[in-house]
Amino acid sequence: MKFEDIYQFFEDPPPIYLNKELAVCYVLSMLLQQDSYGTELIQRLAIQYPHYRLSDTVLYGALKFLEDENAIDGYWKKVEGRGRPRRMYRLNPDWRLQAEELAEFWKIYMGNPVQPSCTQSPAFSSPRR
Repeated sequence: MKFEDIYQFFEDPPPIYLNKELAVCYVLSMLLQQDSYGTELIQRLAIQYPHYRLSDTVLYGALKFLEDENAIDGYWKKVEGRGRPRRMYRLNPDWRLQAEELAEFWKIYMGNPVQPSCTQSPAFSSPRR
């Protein structure tokens, strides 16, 4: 190992994978904004928070947990130019208040101050590092 290797590791650290609890909070924060599907949730995290990743296993575990709790509903949506329908997820309106509370954990974890939802979306502001 050389000094350059150490420098490179800290200059470009490996991604941080979300755990199950944070994944639930992240999913709720995204679904508060709009309906989404699994691949899009993973892609949005990678784009908006480049140092963070979400594995398929953890994501779909979080989605299943939220469906079992009736926090979200899944539905099939036919997408033009795509052979099979896409599995979409939406927030259950009865869960909105609780989802907002849990989404605050995501904002706090990412270092974003708590903002009223009408002024700034937490998903589109960059984390402090």
